[in-house]
Amino acid sequence: MKKILFFALLISLSNIHLTQGQSSTSRFWDGFKLGIKAGANFSNVYDTQGEAFKADGKVGFVGGAFLEVPLSDYLGIRPEVLYSQKGFQASGQYLGMPYSFTRTTDYIDIPILLTIKPVSMLTINAGPQFSFLMKQKDVFTSTLLSNQQQQDFSNDNYRKNLMSITAGIGLNFGIVILDLRANYDLQQNNGDGTTTTPRYKNAWYQATLGFRII
Repeated sequence: MKKILFFALLISLSNIHLTQGQSSTSRFWDGFKLGIKAGANFSNVYDTQGEAFKADGKVGFVGGAFLEVPLSDYLGIRPEVLYSQKGFQASGQYLGMPYSFTRTTDYIDIPILLTIKPVSMLTINAGPQFSFLMKQKDVFTSTLLSNQQQQDFSNDNYRKNLMSITAGIGLNFGIVILDLRANYDLQQNNGDGTTTTPRYKNAWYQATLGFRII
């Protein structure tokens, strides 16, 4: 966790250094900006081997901070640090009785986005994202029994670190920005390196409302 925060701090400091001495405005940018954002993920998973593992999506919280670093009239870089809840829901029959299962996973996500701004009100974002799994909570409920299990993770297990790809658009309204994105993991999220079912990856849609504060 400390390494991730240190990495994010280095990104912030380097971006500040790069933008020192730049003009405060350009054609479609209003200079270097720091902001905060919050919203929701609608997440699910898919089996990487194409087997009949089906799940329902679930809604989770996402929030954090972002930097906007203009490189030219049309291009910029946007690093972010986000607390992001993902997971899935499932239901079926257990010993002839209906059951429900919910998995909630709490991540620290660090997307590093290339931003294209063709007009002042529209930003197109795409890039890689590094994710670190902090906590996982499983809840199983049926008529016969109920069970809840929670795991907390440290950065000692590198397999809890995932790479993703993210892309979307931002709608700019002065200091307010509405971000809409689609995100897909590039690695399986079996943290112990096993290949047991479900061999799945996270997939989620994200909507956030942000405010440029500096």
